[in-house]
Amino acid sequence: MDDSANWWRDAVVYEVYVRSFADADGNGTGDLAGLRSRLGYLAELGVDAVWTTPWYRSPMVDGGYDVEDHRSVDPLFGADPDATALVTEAHRLGLRVLIDVVPNHTSDRHRWFRAALAAGPGSPERARYHFRPGRGAHGELPPTDWRSVFGGPAWTRVRDGEWYLHLFAPEQPDLDWDHAEVRAEFEDLLRFWFSRGVDGVRIDVAHGLIKDRSFPDLGADGDEPPPGRHPHRDLDGVHDVYRSWRRIAGEFGPDRVFVAEAWVDAPDRLARYLRPDELHTAFNFDFLRCAWDAAALREVIDRTLGALRAVGAPATWVLSNHDVVRHVTRFGRRSTGELDLALGRRRARAALLLMLALPGGAYLYQGEELGLEEVEDLPEAVLADPTWERSGRTRRGRDGCRVPLPWSGTAPPFGFTPDGVPPWLPQPARWRALTARAQAADPGSMLRLYRAALATRRAHPALGDGTLTWLPARDGVLSFAREPGFGCVVNLSAEPYELPADARVLLASAPPDGNRVPPDAAVWLAGS
Repeated sequence: MDDSANWWRDAVVYEVYVRSFADADGNGTGDLAGLRSRLGYLAELGVDAVWTTPWYRSPMVDGGYDVEDHRSVDPLFGADPDATALVTEAHRLGLRVLIDVVPNHTSDRHRWFRAALAAGPGSPERARYHFRPGRGAHGELPPTDWRSVFGGPAWTRVRDGEWYLHLFAPEQPDLDWDHAEVRAEFEDLLRFWFSRGVDGVRIDVAHGLIKDRSFPDLGADGDEPPPGRHPHRDLDGVHDVYRSWRRIAGEFGPDRVFVAEAWVDAPDRLARYLRPDELHTAFNFDFLRCAWDAAALREVIDRTLGALRAVGAPATWVLSNHDVVRHVTRFGRRSTGELDLALGRRRARAALLLMLALPGGAYLYQGEELGLEEVEDLPEAVLADPTWERSGRTRRGRDGCRVPLPWSGTAPPFGFTPDGVPPWLPQPARWRALTARAQAADPGSMLRLYRAALATRRAHPALGDGTLTWLPARDGVLSFAREPGFGCVVNLSAEPYELPADARVLLASAPPDGNRVPPDAAVWLAGS
């Protein structure tokens, strides 16, 4: 494990969706003991840290992001000692551990919210949340026209007539971050987990804590307010919260870190979260959402590096996570709507070499190292994402990227859970060729490419934090150098790209055609 206080500036972090990673107790759901049993796989992969999705006590309406008790492990995932054992074993293997904290909302079963419902309008208990009277002659209309991320109104009415705000599911009431007790609770929570050895915290919905207290309507025309003026996204007040949190991390040493899930309008808005006295890193969603297009990618890369350089922060690149369609599927979707998984995997291999060659750090999502695609044909009966019901069963939600991993064997459950135990989401039989065990034995597999790329990145002095220099290349090709002695070429065009005659290839996403880089492929080059 890198003992440097600045380890996070170029770390590669692996996201574990705990429910779908590995099942140790045989109930069909991943757990902390299962994760602990597979930490050796992650160490061999070559990542620096593990980020886990919430393992806290929860009714699981939103996959654990509806937290009832942030200090207690949910029985679905194990018991409190399992969390301690996980951190201890990860550290023994040289891996750091980042946990998920969900500050925007709680579960409706949280002791605070239950007390708020019991106490009634105007009570101190309700002041921790956003309770408001309704509109209309009898308060029968919601206080605003705000919509839930999952579909439907963002307000639910309770028996006494008041309404409460939930930007996600009704079972996830939003906290009022202008309330001193809310801030104090989460400051204490951070100290609780830092004192138990966790190395960092991923902040869910980091952009959304502060709401405009005038509660204006967004309007029926659907126009987005200008940056910084949206009534519940990216308001300036969030920065006071994170300055306080940065001081708390400092109490435990300079190597404890935060990463923000902040959906904002532009890189310069993201950079505000990463000023020296605020958070350390933030996911680069512009890169994740970018089309497979050389000009678009270069623009995103340049805008990101320029904005973050101004505040002295590193970029954090990401291709997939537990909330978005897996990038093999995104890259394989043709303009006609047809899905070409071979194309998607070819582009995903190239995208990996691009991402790991860029300055800064990177996040991987479990299963991308196996080339897993989105499972788009899950039976409706098993869909668990609240988006499915809240959208009137018109949007399938995120379950397709959360299907349990295939570890070994030739038929489901592929070593995820004991044979004969159905996983909580069914795995496609076609994944028999994509198991970790099968790919470990195949030199040309996606897994072997990830291992080679991560090993090269760790060993090469040019890679990680730093800068890049763009090199001349034709349209549809990205070419850049990093010092000392490294080059990267990514061919996003439809024609092969000729390398210099003296080019020395360190690593390639696809076998070169002589001295040419095939379409949808990338190479790392040794410089002079």
